[in-house]
Order: sequence, then structure tokens, then C-alpha cells
Amino acid sequence: MTEVDVEAVVRARAGDRDAFDRVAMLVVDRLYRVARLILRDVERAEDAVQETLVRCWRDLPSLRDPARFDAWLHRLLLRSIQEEFRSIGRNRAIVRVLRPETSVGDRTDDVAVSEQLQRGFQRLTVEHRSVLVLRLYLGLSLEETAATLGIPAGTAKSRLHYATAAMRDALEADARPPVREVSA
Repeated sequence: MTEVDVEAVVRARAGDRDAFDRVAMLVVDRLYRVARLILRDVERAEDAVQETLVRCWRDLPSLRDPARFDAWLHRLLLRSIQEEFRSIGRNRAIVRVLRPETSVGDRTDDVAVSEQLQRGFQRLTVEHRSVLVLRLYLGLSLEETAATLGIPAGTAKSRLHYATAAMRDALEADARPPVREVSA
């Protein structure tokens, strides 16, 4: 994870737009990756990142400890993601355009596993998605994950446990063969 220059954060907090632009350029890709992983939607991820950067500029003067900028920024991002997630609705159909890939060999198993993981991830709540992405994708410690989410470490540990169990259940349910109806 790229560390943001604390001095640039201090200057941006004082109203220096150039320093804020520099900070934003350092974090925008990382924010987008996290938002994309959690939301699973390109446009909504872009909206969440844009909203996060707007909030960051607006609320930056209230940041007490510039050394904690990354955790503070991730909390802003997760708040924006939760708002986007709420607006998605539970019964929204997800349609993806499949792009042909050049064949290198038979990757059917890789594609099947990837699709199965995506279906399982879609069944998780935004809280479970967030803790999994922060802990497993970004590699944050449990304490860093808790700080980023603004929750106690015990709650983060519990969410990680239940998120893992929910993902396991979703994958197992997906792997079961369909039940066939018997006509009478």
C-alpha cells in the first residue's frame, strides 16, 4: 500500500489545492480497487470514489492526526460505499459484458472458480464485504481493519468470522447440484 506524504496532507488540510491534488493522485487507484471489489460495479465504484474525494477535501480541516490519514480516508470510502450499496437495492439484476480473451490454454476451471467466488461475494452484506476486502485484499491487520471501519477489534474479528462462514456457506450452496422437480 502506498503511503501518503504526511507533509502533503498537512498542506492540503491548510487549503493547498496542489497538495490535495498530489494526495488524491496517490490514493485514487487504491480507493477505486477497494470500491470495485466491494461494490462489484464499475460505475458505482467510480461514484463512491468521487464522493469520497469530495468529502475528503471538505472534511480534511477536521482531520486531527495527519499520520492517520489512510485510516480516515478508508472510513470515508466505506461510508460512500455503504451509501452506494443501499441505493443498489436487493433485487437488481447484474449484467456483465463478456469480453473474449485470447486463449492460452484451458482456463475453464479458473473461470468457473472466479464466477463461483463472485456469486458468493454478491450474497454477502456490505459489512462482510468490507471486512474481507480490507483484511484479505489490502492485507490490513485486524486492528487496522477495525480502525478503518471505526469499530472495536472484537467486532472486526466477529465480522471476519461471520463473513468467512457466510462465504463458505454461499460457495457450498452454489456447489450443490440443483434439485430436480418430479412431476406427479
